[in-house]
Amino acid sequence: MDISSIVRQQRQFWQQGSPQNVDFRIQQLKLLQQLITENGEAILQALGADLRKPALESYGAEISLVLGEIKYTLQHLHQWVKPQSVSTPLSLLPGSSQIVSQPLGVVLIISPWNYPFQLLIAPLVGAIAAGNCTVLKPSEIAAHTSQLIAELIPKYFRPEYIAVVEGDKTATQALLAEKFDHIFFTGSTAIGKIIMAKAAETLTPVTLELGGKSPCIVDRDIDLEVTARRIVWGKFINAGQTCVAPDYLLVQREIKSALLAKIQDCIQEFYGADPAASDDYCRIINDFHWQRLTGLLRAGRIAIGGQVDQGDRYIAPTVIDQITWDDPVMQEEIFGPILPVLEYETLEEAIEQINTQAPPLALYLFSDDHRHQQQVITQTKSGGVCLNDTILHLASPELPFGGVGSSGLGSYHGKASFTTFSHQKSILTKSRFLDMQFRYPPYTEAKLKLLKFFLG
Repeated sequence: MDISSIVRQQRQFWQQGSPQNVDFRIQQLKLLQQLITENGEAILQALGADLRKPALESYGAEISLVLGEIKYTLQHLHQWVKPQSVSTPLSLLPGSSQIVSQPLGVVLIISPWNYPFQLLIAPLVGAIAAGNCTVLKPSEIAAHTSQLIAELIPKYFRPEYIAVVEGDKTATQALLAEKFDHIFFTGSTAIGKIIMAKAAETLTPVTLELGGKSPCIVDRDIDLEVTARRIVWGKFINAGQTCVAPDYLLVQREIKSALLAKIQDCIQEFYGADPAASDDYCRIINDFHWQRLTGLLRAGRIAIGGQVDQGDRYIAPTVIDQITWDDPVMQEEIFGPILPVLEYETLEEAIEQINTQAPPLALYLFSDDHRHQQQVITQTKSGGVCLNDTILHLASPELPFGGVGSSGLGSYHGKASFTTFSHQKSILTKSRFLDMQFRYPPYTEAKLKLLKFFLG
């Protein structure tokens, strides 16, 4: 079936009304839950084949997160779909006002390769919950996961409801030539611009989950051991191929040496003396990204790691010191296991440096000083903030996840996913009684005075 036929059949199915039925949505969410639980081992194997992800990391970051989204959505969906009554201005009485969440129709979800299961299926939870039909476009770069999803979805869902389109950029271009009611894209800022430009041709709304250089500030008075452990975990999970990984450290000058020593200890604790031999350390997705990343190792002084092996697509957990803002490693999102270190003297200086860059997807601050926490939150711009930890803010369905500026447009997770894939329709219901005549022509001076009296 060609792409135009898929979209046409989905639109026909949606217009028949089944996806909009709340009981149908709940049934489909449970079916998606069943798909994941029945095929968990196959999902883990596909992720291992694509990125050499360890099973625990894959389960926690890919499977468990999606199952949590489904569970949370099932618990709250009946409440979300209820019309929301709101107050009605005195000038519009007698009457009542409400907001109704209405499904959009047929939506497109395009996912990246770094978390190829979670970043495709988590948005799908919101699309189902909101009452839409969906076309899924997994990343061809994570070929094993893409193939598995393409095999599993038709076993559980009718193609006129949820369909998978595999392929490279040619398939994506063909999809973008169709008219969807919403496009949800996760990936790079460069591709996000292309998606948005193409969507503008048909005035299709978009959600863009992008990235950026997420800073990690380390204040002077902090527990260095816990701080180092959480930075190392957040940076080197998935070999740094995470959109919200700490992209660079901004460390208070007095504690830099002590922090780097703790980071080195944590890397060895996590991955052993030779991370290349560790079953818990991922690999770079392909040769292109391996070559891109190794080119970033030329600047500064390698303080930790630096070992590479192209045949294994391996780059050791690496920390680079003596970096400047002009070095190539500071000119792009790294998206790999390389952590540049810059230092600052005062927090004001660190904030000023961050604000010269584009707003990042995430910002991390390790500090027990409440005043410093509030200063960073209020004086910087970012998609989200995590205090005294890394990455975990995206795991809460209560917290909308998304970027700002060049790091993204829109948000999802929990109710935010439901809202993203819904139209908030405003409804005013007026009574036929007490029909105020002053709003109708002919307009007189007396009517104008009366209008000013009521409306102010």
